[in-house]
Amino acid sequence: MSDTDQMPEGTVADAVKGNWVDTLAPAWTRPYLRLSRADRPIGTWLLLLPCWWSLALAILHTNSIGLFDLWIAVSCAVGAFLMRGAGCTWNDITDRDFDAAVARTRSRPIPSGQVTPKKAALWMALQALISLGILVTFNAFTIVLGAVSIIPVLIYPFAKRFTWWPQVFLGIAFNWGALMGWAAHTGSLGWPPVLLYLGGIAWTLFYDTIYAHQDTEDDALIGVKSTARLFGDRSAMWLRWFLIATVALLGSAAVLATIDRSMLSLVVAVCGVWAMGWHLMWQLTRFNSDDNAILLKLFRSNRDTGLIPVLFFACAVLL
Repeated sequence: MSDTDQMPEGTVADAVKGNWVDTLAPAWTRPYLRLSRADRPIGTWLLLLPCWWSLALAILHTNSIGLFDLWIAVSCAVGAFLMRGAGCTWNDITDRDFDAAVARTRSRPIPSGQVTPKKAALWMALQALISLGILVTFNAFTIVLGAVSIIPVLIYPFAKRFTWWPQVFLGIAFNWGALMGWAAHTGSLGWPPVLLYLGGIAWTLFYDTIYAHQDTEDDALIGVKSTARLFGDRSAMWLRWFLIATVALLGSAAVLATIDRSMLSLVVAVCGVWAMGWHLMWQLTRFNSDDNAILLKLFRSNRDTGLIPVLFFACAVLL
């Protein structure tokens, strides 16, 4: 019996093997949790980590920390899960015809017939409403900022139809937390979160170009655009530039946020970005556009990439 035959019914092709949705969740919830990518948690991490970077740098910049900051950190985690789920559900509703034509995605809940588009829309609305309930616990500026974030989320699924750079739109949506964490702590914005946001977009271009290489053949057949198709054999060169931009922008944000703190705090924060850069370099040395298993492994490794600055920024806070 093959591994495919042993997989639980309805399992999505690129889900983590033996994930909790397929093994522990009640059967009736599984199609909806799969819509939210709960069986593929890397996306939640990629949405959450810029929030935590931003919050940590805001604490460093203001040299103040309180109990509400713990709520910000926790609510960002819950909100990332919910908003990633809502965004992915929206993506699957709009892309259902494309997904049915691509080998890696035709097992998703809508094209495989596990969920109807109408039920998916109701599930998306429920996740968005719960997220709104969390958002209104923040200051007014952050509430407005969070509401504006819906715009790039709505646009992203259509970007691959009109631009070769849909990864930019993904970066705009996925790194909004780099603005939110700072705003939730300070009630305003400044250059550090803006640079952090731009650095996050460069990071997204790095990891999602790697991810998109899994589908280049199918995407070419159905007319879907991506940076992976645009760059082709030059992808490694472009990834190197995205790496440099990520480190330069995040490093600048860390310097500006900690410039008035002790030299040790500044050095530790910058070292966090430097260590992240080395992890990106490790990915680049293993990049192989023809090996889908490697591509998926590298993409998923970006959870660890993004956690590195979180650890260093947290240490800098304690100094």
